[in-house]
Amino acid sequence: MPRRNIPLIAGEYYHIYNRGNNRQDIFFEEENYVFFLRRLREYLVQPSGPCVTLVAYCLMPTHYHCLLQPHDDDLSHHLQLFSISYAKAINKRYERVGALFQGQFQAKRIDRNEYLLHLSCYIHLNPVRAGLVKQPEDWAFSSYREYLGLRHGQLPKPDIILAQFVAVQTSEVCKTSEVLYREFTAAHLPTDKKRIAHLMLDDD
Repeated sequence: MPRRNIPLIAGEYYHIYNRGNNRQDIFFEEENYVFFLRRLREYLVQPSGPCVTLVAYCLMPTHYHCLLQPHDDDLSHHLQLFSISYAKAINKRYERVGALFQGQFQAKRIDRNEYLLHLSCYIHLNPVRAGLVKQPEDWAFSSYREYLGLRHGQLPKPDIILAQFVAVQTSEVCKTSEVLYREFTAAHLPTDKKRIAHLMLDDD
């Protein structure tokens, strides 16, 4: 396996992603998405000794995105075990052979808070850009619902992003951090996407 160009260092934030081999599906039915998240919890976010803090995620039919912070310097190993486990299970389930993923996972280090905020929007807006849903909260297989308080899952930790949106209280309205994040995401522009082009899928 080729050596990774950048080290994956504990405490830093990374955009981790991978797609299906030959751009084919990696999820074939709803059960696969749920299974993927269960394995992600088992291999990376288990309560007994978490390897990472998962900030945001989105699972798409042909690829996945994770915004995370490793707790140790062995993230590559953890992710390799996770990917192999998922691929083996899918191959067995559907009696398929060959590689499920297009090589090893890709990792981009996020070195600015501005990039962290915009990347979370980019990840959550993936299903909208792909025409799968009209609103990001309509896609069940991302962390966006947790960000809005519509679902109380234990996998993602939205507070890392939401803490940067200070609630606003006036005589007429109270805007919580969840409301402010929704507005921030809804206002995301193509120019915002260009700011983080170096953190995205190579041809996205």
